[in-house]
Amino acid sequence: MSRKLIVAIGGLLPAHREAILSAAEPEGFDVTFRGSPAEAMPDAADAEIIFGNAPELARVAPKLRWLCTPSAGYNQYAGPGVFASPEAMLSNSSGAYGVTISEHVVMMALELMRRQREYSGAVERREWLRGLPVRSICGSRVAVLGTGDLGQTIARRLRGFDPARIVGVNRSGRNPGNLFDEARPIAELDAVLPGCDLLIMCLPGAPETRHILDGRRLALLPDGAIVINVGRGTSIDEEALLPELRSGRIRAGLDVFETEPLPQDSPLWTCPNLLITPHAAGNLTLPYTVDKVVALFLEDFARYCKGEPLKRRVDPNK
Repeated sequence: MSRKLIVAIGGLLPAHREAILSAAEPEGFDVTFRGSPAEAMPDAADAEIIFGNAPELARVAPKLRWLCTPSAGYNQYAGPGVFASPEAMLSNSSGAYGVTISEHVVMMALELMRRQREYSGAVERREWLRGLPVRSICGSRVAVLGTGDLGQTIARRLRGFDPARIVGVNRSGRNPGNLFDEARPIAELDAVLPGCDLLIMCLPGAPETRHILDGRRLALLPDGAIVINVGRGTSIDEEALLPELRSGRIRAGLDVFETEPLPQDSPLWTCPNLLITPHAAGNLTLPYTVDKVVALFLEDFARYCKGEPLKRRVDPNK
């Protein structure tokens, strides 16, 4: 009897499908491709492996042994009742999103520093506006809150702009790959913020990261600081951020929010000094990202078939 692999990801190219089939069929897997988890629901009962961001499928897949999510985050898999199978393993696709998210961070930083929103508004009004004071990443003091794959890739990208320094902040205080000029433990975040012109947040969602940037810590940032969040929206206290943005003391670029989609009546939509993108930094719209996600899955698929530990296995309750 064939083993069943469900691939519930939209936007795969024929080359991606062929690569998965070439790996799976010799191992005795029957591969079912669906464009979304909803489309795959009728197939879930017999699935041994699911490749897709699909907690709803995990709940109805009693034979499941491994779910690989194409995202880096996995909060949606935490808690009881998510997996119908007590033997199911979970892995993520950490390492696939560094390129697209780091480029998004650079885009946001430059747009805010170079006053692109104001210039775009002037162009729409057919107004020849010149001479707005701008800033540069060059010479700026940068702090990256979260030094996993995303934080490390962001540091590499920013290095080419010649900032004054890049400080990495994490739980351990270690400097991964010596990519940062300095590494500080998160317990010392209060000491880092006053010397931070550009704060980049790429933290996972967890109880200990909720509102880590609250009103008290926002007040520690120097006047004119820029905050960019591409991690999880719960890391920032949005109510505390609003008055800082309205006063112009701080500017921000937010790709993630406490409630998503951002409610239409949210005051953030019309808040000055704020650049919003709709959680678009790290999805599967960049072809490189899709290539990488599939490659990472196939790497762990080979390990799974050999009975070896998955390289990207995660515990959803941590």
